[in-house]
Amino acid sequence: MLFENITIPEADFSAVRKNQYVGVRDGKIAYIGTEAPEGEWDGRFDGRHALLMPGFVNAHSHAPMVLLRGYAENLPLQRWLNEKVFPFEDCMTDQSMYAGTMLAAAEMLRFGVCSFTDMYMRIPAMARGVLDSGMKCNLCRGLTVFDGSDYASLSNYSDNIMFLKELDGAGDGRLKIDFCIHGEYTSNPDAVAGVARHAEEAGVRVHVHVSETRGEVDDCKKRHGKTPVQYFYDLGLFNQPTTAAHCVWLEDGDFDLLKEKQVTVAACPVSNMKLASGFADIPRMLEMGINVALGTDGAASNNNLNLMKDLFLFATLYKGCSGDPTVVTPAQALSAATVSGWRSQGREDCGILRVGAPADLTVLDIDTPWMVPETDLISNLVFAAQGSDVRLTMVDGKVLYKDGEYPCMDIEKIKHMVRSETSRILGVLK
Repeated sequence: MLFENITIPEADFSAVRKNQYVGVRDGKIAYIGTEAPEGEWDGRFDGRHALLMPGFVNAHSHAPMVLLRGYAENLPLQRWLNEKVFPFEDCMTDQSMYAGTMLAAAEMLRFGVCSFTDMYMRIPAMARGVLDSGMKCNLCRGLTVFDGSDYASLSNYSDNIMFLKELDGAGDGRLKIDFCIHGEYTSNPDAVAGVARHAEEAGVRVHVHVSETRGEVDDCKKRHGKTPVQYFYDLGLFNQPTTAAHCVWLEDGDFDLLKEKQVTVAACPVSNMKLASGFADIPRMLEMGINVALGTDGAASNNNLNLMKDLFLFATLYKGCSGDPTVVTPAQALSAATVSGWRSQGREDCGILRVGAPADLTVLDIDTPWMVPETDLISNLVFAAQGSDVRLTMVDGKVLYKDGEYPCMDIEKIKHMVRSETSRILGVLK
């Protein structure tokens, strides 16, 4: 496909370049320039009044939780989990996971997301959904253990070996398998240390919930005499590249440990605010050079997977909280939603517009009333653009969403499957 006369951002989102030609061939960006390239193109996209940019990455999600959308509301985290979420999840099947993953993928693609980092269960069914959707994903099975069992005695251990052998790298590398600890309060030290050792031996990335609520931190300090960050650091979990979701309630030394181990913080501002968990000190993290990516969390807490809503809140919340309108610039927010997310997944060649890079791209309409005038288009993308402005989402050069259509999905069938599964589960829970 050749994108003609289209606007593109600079790599650091400092400005934009107008009237560009971007050619995509064999899954890669093949050309970027001010003149039309020679050669034949299977498709052409009229880029007047449109902006092409690197695709978004949802750095922390639980995709099949779309089945719980609107089900668990107005509850603090622990009651939300114990009274609503865990009982619902106990009734979910492979069909639930596949249908939920497909619907979540459709929603994310609609809003310009090309890849996501997900922690959940029934991984083979989810992996099938990822591969059928055409998206990219770093996928891990959440490890929870409520007794003294060590990692090697848990099914997670044998499953992780199987997932690495059978699923890692599937879909021409679109699917990656990570390892996981759900959180400090849902595990034990032996399990954490075991996952850390296995991840280091296997050379895989790690995904974990960290310091999401004040209560989680206080309870961890009572149990172990240290914060969750210190606890995971001492057990070696951060020795491998790690994505730590939330990180809302960090203490002074925690920031230094995250920086030392180059841990990515997956900020989820909408979920954190909706659950009244608080908000992470993102300005401090950015100032220290910690890699901060952006996530939605699951649709049970956020209700939607429109990353552009989180992008807007991410760029505004910390100005209000700090009293400093200069913190978290539009460029930093867009970087968190794109290149920082790709980096957190170990996909270093993604998230940038350059020849030879994978064509993981999204196109937005910039001719809407709320995007005019284009005095500062980068600021408009953060503070004015809507998720519905996305016109096209492409992964590895393949168009997965365009102008209301899903070329590779039967969206009506997917919606029907999700409605049926949710109704079945709610019937069981009555």
